[in-house]
Amino acid sequence: MSDAVVECVPNFSEGADEDVVRAIVCAMRVEGVKLLDWSMDADHNRSVVTVAGAPQAVVESAVRGVGKAAELIDLTRQRGVHPRMGAADVVPFVPVQGATLEQCALLARQAGAEIWQRFQVPVYFYGAAASRPDRANLEDVRRGQFEELRDLVQRDHARCPDVGGPTLHPTAGATAVGARRFLAAFNIYFDTSDVSPVRQIARKIRASSGGLPGVKAMGVLVREQAQLSMNITDLQAVSISQAYERAIEIALQYRVAPVRTELIGLLPESACERDSEWMRLSIEFDPAVKVIERRLMAPMEWPVDMVASAGQIR
Repeated sequence: MSDAVVECVPNFSEGADEDVVRAIVCAMRVEGVKLLDWSMDADHNRSVVTVAGAPQAVVESAVRGVGKAAELIDLTRQRGVHPRMGAADVVPFVPVQGATLEQCALLARQAGAEIWQRFQVPVYFYGAAASRPDRANLEDVRRGQFEELRDLVQRDHARCPDVGGPTLHPTAGATAVGARRFLAAFNIYFDTSDVSPVRQIARKIRASSGGLPGVKAMGVLVREQAQLSMNITDLQAVSISQAYERAIEIALQYRVAPVRTELIGLLPESACERDSEWMRLSIEFDPAVKVIERRLMAPMEWPVDMVASAGQIR
């Protein structure tokens, strides 16, 4: 994998405190790693960082991010509508070029071992890196979230982490580390403040309820507007347009209509559907920023850790 490029998209359980998120991103700066994107979502209380580069450098970047999150985020005080079990909640490795999904699974295993050894944050492996069939799906691993899982691991061996533990870290919980292919984190906002019909749309569209394959969905209220939040995990099986069109078809039954869409993170060029309805409604979709192949050619500048800088000035 000497010329390989691997992506990592860690999700952290903080979306309101920019100083904390900035410090985590800064901690991930490693030679050979490009910063492609970082975003904060105060409503879900979650942030997403996208880095890419040489495989071993990306592993080191991810591990450092988990360590900084464990230092700065206290789940006993953290709340948010998005399910979570860890300060660094999920750390997926994704093959971009010159790498396979199987190789990314090995990188995930390596990262998991380092996370436990350095920071005593236990790890569950999921996706292509899962050590057991019942842990392939992230939602199964995270079931119960931090509060319930913290108690379950003490009395149910089947819920214990794959690495470390058996108890969770008292404030940082546990981290799910895995390997997967590209996915789309895609939101649709509707012309209503009533989240009930959107929750029905989510139930009918997600794979676990017999909907579209590889689609995960939930309905939430964001700034007094109902939002359908989706992860489309297999873009070869289901495109964003297919998921969007099915969601709108169901929405007609409940007399709600879409007003805008939102893409979180990046997409491969092959998943960008230029003339689609979802892209027309997308807010601030800039291909130079949102398309991974283009972002690799022109990555972001690494931010400055304002807290650390203030300490140096004093």
